[in-house]
Amino acid sequence: MSTFHLYLKLGFEHIINWHGYDHIVFVLALCAAYQWADLKRLLILITAFTLGHSVTLALSTLQLVNISSALIEFLIPVTILLTALSNLRQIDRRQYYLLYVVVLFFGLIHGLGFSNYLKELLGQESNIVGPLLAFNLGLEFGQLLILSVYFLLTGLITKVIRYEHLKLKIFISGAAAGIAVSILLTHQYLSL
Repeated sequence: MSTFHLYLKLGFEHIINWHGYDHIVFVLALCAAYQWADLKRLLILITAFTLGHSVTLALSTLQLVNISSALIEFLIPVTILLTALSNLRQIDRRQYYLLYVVVLFFGLIHGLGFSNYLKELLGQESNIVGPLLAFNLGLEFGQLLILSVYFLLTGLITKVIRYEHLKLKIFISGAAAGIAVSILLTHQYLSL
């Protein structure tokens, strides 16, 4: 297996791994506000998120950014909570630009959450550009898998069971907010 394929696989497995469920919850909270007709807008948001965490993964791996892991562990559930709460209000068309910027910023935070893992992996590599690109592509493919499962399940629920998307959005957002609050309450942030 080539180095590129190895890091592609590692990125994919890292995002769909249940040990990193906070990232899956964030992606689901982001998806909750959207239906199939909004797929293009959601794909742009997911890509903005990926760009954000790609930047911080690169900066952190190159030792250009070093932020306390305790602070990042605190901020990640905050991003989930804010995303879930934002789903409870209607977004005006003029606010989409701001939404893309916020999601990009949240990607920066989540990228720092991946950075220690990736630094350990890339410590032996002489050139990190290819592995870093492959890892980020693996993360993006994993996010697209989550997105696909989301649309498959919500499509079944809204079309077959005839459950309203609004109720489903509130349920998913509430569950994501509950998980975020639980993470915030159970983690120790003494070194902030």
